[in-house]
This record gives sequence, C-alpha cells and structure tokens, in this order.
Amino acid sequence: MKALLLTFSWQELRHHPWRNAAAVVAVLLGVALAFSVQLINASALDEFSSAVRSVNGQPDLELRAAQGSFDEALLGQVARYPQVVLASPVLELPSVAQVGDRRLPLRVVGIDALALPTIAPALMPRLADGADRFSLFAPGQVFLNAAARKAIGDQATQLQLRAGTQWHPLQIAGQVAAGGPALAVMDIGAAQDLFGRGGQLTRIDLRLAPGTGHADFIRSLQQSPGWPSGIQVAEPGDAAERVSNLSRAYRVNLTVLALVALFTGAFLVFSVLALSVAKRAQQFALLGVLGLTPRERLRLVLAESLVLGLIGSAAGIALGATLAELTLRLLGGDLGGGYFDGVAPTLRWSTPAALTYGALGVLAAGVGGWWPARAAQALPEAQTLKGLGTATAGGGTHRVALLLIAAGGALAMAPAIHGIPIAAYLSVGFLLVGGITALPWLIACVYDRLAPLAANRLLPLLAIERARRMRGTAAVAVSGVVASLSLAVALTVMVASFRDSVTRWLDVVLPADLYLRSAAGPGGEPALFPQAFVQALAQLPGVARTGTLRTRPLLIDPSRPAVTLIARSLDADVGRSMPLLGAALPVPAGQTGIYVSEAMVELYGARPGAAFEPLARAWGPVPGGRPPVFFVAGIWRDYVRQFGAITMDARDFERLTGDAGASDVALWLAPGAAEGPVQQAVQALAAREAAAAEPVEISSVAQIRATSLRIFDRSFAVTYWLQAVAIAIGLFGIAASFSAQVLARRKEFGLLVHLGFTRAQVLAIVAGEGAAWTAIGAVAGLLLGLAVSVVLVHVVNPQSFHWTMDLLLPWARLAALCAAVVAAGTVTAWLAGRAAAGRDAVLAVKEDW
Repeated sequence: MKALLLTFSWQELRHHPWRNAAAVVAVLLGVALAFSVQLINASALDEFSSAVRSVNGQPDLELRAAQGSFDEALLGQVARYPQVVLASPVLELPSVAQVGDRRLPLRVVGIDALALPTIAPALMPRLADGADRFSLFAPGQVFLNAAARKAIGDQATQLQLRAGTQWHPLQIAGQVAAGGPALAVMDIGAAQDLFGRGGQLTRIDLRLAPGTGHADFIRSLQQSPGWPSGIQVAEPGDAAERVSNLSRAYRVNLTVLALVALFTGAFLVFSVLALSVAKRAQQFALLGVLGLTPRERLRLVLAESLVLGLIGSAAGIALGATLAELTLRLLGGDLGGGYFDGVAPTLRWSTPAALTYGALGVLAAGVGGWWPARAAQALPEAQTLKGLGTATAGGGTHRVALLLIAAGGALAMAPAIHGIPIAAYLSVGFLLVGGITALPWLIACVYDRLAPLAANRLLPLLAIERARRMRGTAAVAVSGVVASLSLAVALTVMVASFRDSVTRWLDVVLPADLYLRSAAGPGGEPALFPQAFVQALAQLPGVARTGTLRTRPLLIDPSRPAVTLIARSLDADVGRSMPLLGAALPVPAGQTGIYVSEAMVELYGARPGAAFEPLARAWGPVPGGRPPVFFVAGIWRDYVRQFGAITMDARDFERLTGDAGASDVALWLAPGAAEGPVQQAVQALAAREAAAAEPVEISSVAQIRATSLRIFDRSFAVTYWLQAVAIAIGLFGIAASFSAQVLARRKEFGLLVHLGFTRAQVLAIVAGEGAAWTAIGAVAGLLLGLAVSVVLVHVVNPQSFHWTMDLLLPWARLAALCAAVVAAGTVTAWLAGRAAAGRDAVLAVKEDW
C-alpha cells in the first residue's frame, strides 16, 4: 500500500508541474525575500560593527564626552588609578580630503602610537616602503585605511585635508588595517595642532588590571572628587550595541514585511492542494474502498504539501542568497534606511538563518495543506464515487472570529518588548485570521439581503444563491485574496499617512525661503559660519532677516545612540517654527527652555513642565561654573532622528557653550525679492569674506522638500515591492481556488447545458460568481486592512521609531485597488469556466447515464 501511495503522489506531482509550480513559487518567493532581507541586514550590521570594533579597539572601558571634546588633563587623572594598566588617548574628528579634483569625507583619528598596539592594533600605522620610522610621530603625516586608499587612488602620495576653513597638505606615510568607511590616522599631537584642538581629547581607552570589577571601578571614578561632569564611562560592547539598536526597528519591520509574502503564499499552497484534492476526489474515494483509511488520506495530502514546501524553501534559500549578493553589490546594505552609509559589506552566509527560513517555508506549506488534507480525510466515499460531492459548511465560526478579533484588539494595546512591537505584530495576525474566519458570516449577512433584489433575474440569482448556500466554500476560495488585499490596504494607508505627515512636517520645519550651508560631502562636517558672516547676510539686498541652526551629537546614555542637540533661532511664538504637539509652556526664570522630540519622552522620560536632569548631568561645565537647569517647554514631532533630538534657542546655546558658529543659515526674502539675485549675492559674499573653505550650498524650500520626499520614496521602495509580491501571490490564489471550484462542478455545468443554457450564459454565471465572491473578499480585505492600518500607524510605528503620525485614508487608491482585485477575480473565474462549460462538461453528465 505504501508503494501505491508513493506512486499516486509522484504521478500527481509529475503530471501537473505547472499547477504545483504555482505553490512552489509562492513558497520560494516568500522564503527568498525574507532570507535575502535577513542576509543583507546581517551582513551590513556585521560589517558596520566590525568597523566600529577595529577603530575603537578592545579596551576594558571607554571614557567619552557627552558632547564635543574634553580636557586632556583627565588622562593624567585617570592614569594614576592603580587599577589602570594603560590609558590610550584618542582624538576623532570629521573632515574632508582632496586629491586632485576628487573629494571625500574622511574620519581623522589622532592616536598615541606607543599606547596603541595592545588596545587597538587595527589602528597601528604600518609604514610605507622607504618611509622614515619616525613618521609615526611626525606632523604632516597620515596613514590611510583601505577605503580611503581606494577612494583617492593607490598611487597618491599626498592629499589636502580640511581643518576648519583651511586646507593643509599632508604626506601619505603608510596604511592601517582598520575597515569601514574612509579613515586617516595620525599622531595625536599633530592632529591637535592641525585642527586647533590643543589639549583636547574625544576618547580615552582604558586597559584595567586583571580582576578589576568594571562596575565598581566605574562607580569609583564617577564618585571621585573633581570628576568632570559630562564624561560618560562605557563598556566597549556598548558601541556595537548602539550600532545594533540604531537599525534594529527598521530591520525587524522589513523582515516582517518580507514574511508577508510567505504568509500569503500559504494560502496559495492551500488553493493548489484544494484543486488537487478536488480533481482526485474519486481516486481518493476509490483508494478508500480499497482499504486506504481517512487518516492515511490526510497524511498523503500533508506529505505532498510538505514536499512542495521543501522544494520551494530550498530554491528560496538559493534565490535569497543570490538576491542578497546582488543587492549588496549594487545598492549597499541599507535597503533605503540610510543606517549603514559608507559601508560596503560582503555577503555573510548564515546556516542557522537558512535553516530557520527554510523551516518557515515548509511550515507555511504544511499550514496551507492542512485544510485540503482534512477535506480529503472527510470525503464520503460512496457519494464521491457517484460524483455527488459535499458542501463546505460555514456555520458557527462567527464566535471564534469575534474572539480572535477581540484578542487582536487587546494585544494592540500591549507595550513593546525590548523596543520591538511583538504584541502589535501578533495583534495583526489575530485580526487577519479572525477576519478570514468571519467570512462565512459576512457572506451570509450581505447576500441574504441581496438575494431578494435578484429574485427576478436568473443569472445573478444563481450566482448569489451559490454564494449564500456555499458560503463556506466561497470563504475558502477568497481567503487568499482577503489576506493579500488586507495587507496591501494596510501598507498603502500606512505609507500614505507617513508621507502626508512628513509633507506637513516639512512645511513647519522649513519656514524660510532659502537655506545656506557649507558644501561638504556626505558624512563630512560642514564648516561653521562665523557670526560676522551671518550678520553680513542679513544686510544683503532682498534679505528680510536671517536665522541660524547648529547641530551636534549628545551622548546622554552610553547604551543608546547619541541624541541630536539642535540650536536654532526661535521666534517668540515657537509653534510657528516647530511642529509642537500642544502649546509651548512658559519657561521659569533662571532656567533654560528646551523642546524635546517624541523619542525623548519615550526613551528618556522627558516630560513637559519638568526639569530634564539627564541633560544637565551630561552637559558638562559651563562658563561661570553654575550648572544649568533645563526646563522641558514642549514636545515636537521629528521624523529624522528616531533616537531623540533636543532643540534650544541659539542664544541659550551660545551662552552655555561660548560657541556662536552656525552650520546652517536660513534666509527670509523681502516681499517681491527674487531667489536668483539673492543666491548670486550670497555666493559673492561667501567668496569675498572667505566664510567657508569651499563653495556654499544654497537650497530653496522647494528643492529641500523635493529631495526629502525623494529620499522618503526611496526608503519605501522595498516596501512597495514586497507589497506587490504579496498581491501577486494572492491573485495566484484566486486563480487556483476558482479552478478547483469549477473543476469540481463539471457535472453541474453539464446539466445546465442540457437544460438549455448557452455556453455564454454558463460563463456569465461563473463570472458572476467570481464577481460576487471577490467583491465580498474585497470588502472584507478593505475592512481588515483599515483595522490593521490603525495598528501599524498608531502602535507599530510609535513603538518602533518613537514618533507619531496622523492617519490618512487615500480612498481613490484603495478603491482602485479593490476594483482591480474584483476585476481580476471575475476574469479569472471566467477563464476557468471556459473549460468547464465546453464539451467535457456535457460528457461529465453522460458518465452517470
């Protein structure tokens, strides 16, 4: 009997390759997309983390300033501790290098070569052939990593390095082994002199004596007399953890979207196997008469589904690895997220990930094959041999559906787990399954009311009556399209809501007409405009007034990415220049008002109307010695910095830091002034005043808006593609489902032909059923999609990225999407009915005579 069953299954797989290929392709695409996203993100993260480790080395502890640099006197203070075996000073600065007509952003790291080898050997300079051995300590000498050498050319022996507003010629004396983006290493004393940072450091790496407890030592440092405020002590692993945290939410959300294709692929497997079971129903019945038990029939169909899943998963793993390799070569590793700029990762194969996603593919196929397997198990053998078949019942499911939907609603209100909205994802799953389970009840509610309206029209009546009487069958047929359409609707609403919110946000944060900054390359720090240059800009013809902006990173918590401190010119009415959530609060006398982004509330507990002490602890010393008190005067919406931003008035920033430089200048034009002449006047002033070491970059509001929205669309390009794949798989499911239904009803159509129905009328009935079934599927998919979109917009997005947005329903696009699905279902049913209404249908009736 086992040999007979194997032959039975093998013949089915072999003689219907195209039909079974549809199920294999569904699993293949789902596994390939999910696995490729996993490989791309893992490879990029590994490369980025490796680059961080090669530059930071492997010290026991790191001392960093919360913002900017700190006095190198701290080096001597720390080195005197008996627990400290070695203290290595580091000065890190962003800059721009030029060789010929080529420029590139360059990270300059000043090091002490004598203390370096045991802590960060990847930064240890290696002399070029013929170079003097004292070049390690000589001024004017730099050592480049592989990325920098590749960018400027292997034959180059000199480069120009920008320091402030000046260019300095440097000799390339050798190389370093550190990976990652372009990097230049030089003696720390030479770097301090070159950049005007005498006596300043940005980091101290510590190697401790064996047996020293890190936590106790950190506590003793921070509690020691004279310990400077604003100095953070961190474990070396915190840097890699910050890199992972920075992109974790984006990676998880992208992976979940990729698994959407696998989710809808399970419905296509179901449709294909339902078609197979429908076609072989009499064969199963005959095997049952010959001794095959119902349980063995179930195992047989499940085994076929697992074989299809295994083939699809194996091919999907191979395709996913290929897609990941091509993507890494052509597009890099950020997939539009922008988290890994400057990193060119190579593919990192992961056997555990391959096995995990392969198992998910097999599991999806098994889940898709479960219902057809149960149908094969429940076949009434005698009735099936006579061609009578059975109807699928659909009663009693609405209670289960309501419980699932209620569970989904409850899970949507649960908090995130370690920053990942796991409960929200489960909520989406429960809503989808609950909505699909409620389909028979929804079909009954709708078509019971429509049936009287079609009582006098025969063909619509037949189509509607079949949907009413066979609502369980109809629900099974359209379950795939409901799943894919609901997810497509949810993603469409989420992306449209996000884009609309970003557009309105840009209108508020870009109030001026023109914006000016130094034309530094990506990743390079723009040169600062002195205050005199800003004042000169305000005197230009056509300029009504100016405003300034300055940003710098601020490390409040060593275990989290740095937040962004923004110093900008603020009006008396702050709400006009910032997208505040609510009204701004009055700042008490003697305190400094700050405005925090939504992420600061979520991650650091910054509350309006209260002092924000973590910022005061991290700020460091201020002129006059009195520690500042920062009062949270409002919360604003920020769609750029997901790990937090703090805005303060530029005058307060200058008072607390003594720094009056500006990285960006906003220009408001006088009434009637044209942008072109003003831009020419600004360029002429910059050249005359030598305000920047390179030409200034002037952008209009329209240009910035267009660029920002183009970046937005590029970031969501992968989302659109994953959405299209899910819809395509759902449409495959429609075709397979209707083919299965039509094939099982050949005798019914033959009887209609004998009763006098023309072939066109039979096709009209089939097409009408397709329209009726997919219409209810479109309604259910739309309603479910709207429910899921609420979870995505108001739960998943805030928990993942710590910002909120307003829900926007693009009704025109949603209506077009639903109409396309209904049209596709109708055409598919009509095509499937062409074969059923022909000569085979007449012969099928004759078989019973």
